[in-house]
Amino acid sequence: MNKLKHHYLIPLFLTVLAAPLNGSAQQLGVGAKPIPGAEVIIDGSRKLLDEKWTYWEGPGFKSSLPIKWQIVDDPVDKGTVVMTDDRAADGGKYGAADIVTKKAYHDFRLHIEFLVMKPGGNSGVYLQNRYEIQVLDGDKTKHGMGAVINETDSPYHAYNGVGKWNAYDIVFRAARFKEGQREEKAMLTMYFNGVKVHTNQPISQVWGGPNSGIDGGNDGGKGITDRPGGLKAPVRRSRCALPQHLDQGTGPERPEHGFLRTARSVWRASL
Repeated sequence: MNKLKHHYLIPLFLTVLAAPLNGSAQQLGVGAKPIPGAEVIIDGSRKLLDEKWTYWEGPGFKSSLPIKWQIVDDPVDKGTVVMTDDRAADGGKYGAADIVTKKAYHDFRLHIEFLVMKPGGNSGVYLQNRYEIQVLDGDKTKHGMGAVINETDSPYHAYNGVGKWNAYDIVFRAARFKEGQREEKAMLTMYFNGVKVHTNQPISQVWGGPNSGIDGGNDGGKGITDRPGGLKAPVRRSRCALPQHLDQGTGPERPEHGFLRTARSVWRASL
């Protein structure tokens, strides 16, 4: 995240599994179905959003329950999705209205699908409410699409582009500790639209400061603790001169993301 967002949709499929990410076409990429034993935590319904998620009350929190995000029609496929739509984040207030799963996770598999509606669309997926996997159209740097933010290059070649669904499939291994001291960094392997783009990639720190999530304010993000965290879906809103996605907009008063980030399905199970 860490930049202003522009027009994106993100449906989430979270899994924390007792099975490896083996590259099976049926288990990877856009449209992958929840595997046996997975817990669905977003299905495009209001019921599950309220049941499984809450706001992350970090230092920048400005909203209040119930969650203000909306259920809307999927603009590309059939069904409904969850759309970030919380005015508390207007003006680009970072961390003002992020949602996080009520459950905290240690080692897990994640499947997440997202749709960028306009060039420059920017968001992120936070593993353990710490480590960001970037969603940023047009950026091929270490801050770009599919990067473990600031730690790997962007695997931009695997990106389907604006107006098309994309998917991350991730196996995440939390940091390991002994007597309160980190002995092994967190690590992930990731497929982007079915293409393997990160393999056993260590993650050094939390980036973005205290509003980024757990441990973001500890020693500049380097003070990682042995505290499980949930999956976080952030929202930052601001107005800008870019074209708006008017299907959900009201002209210049519409927040800068247009359709914003959405989720249509999330499932999870523990490793």
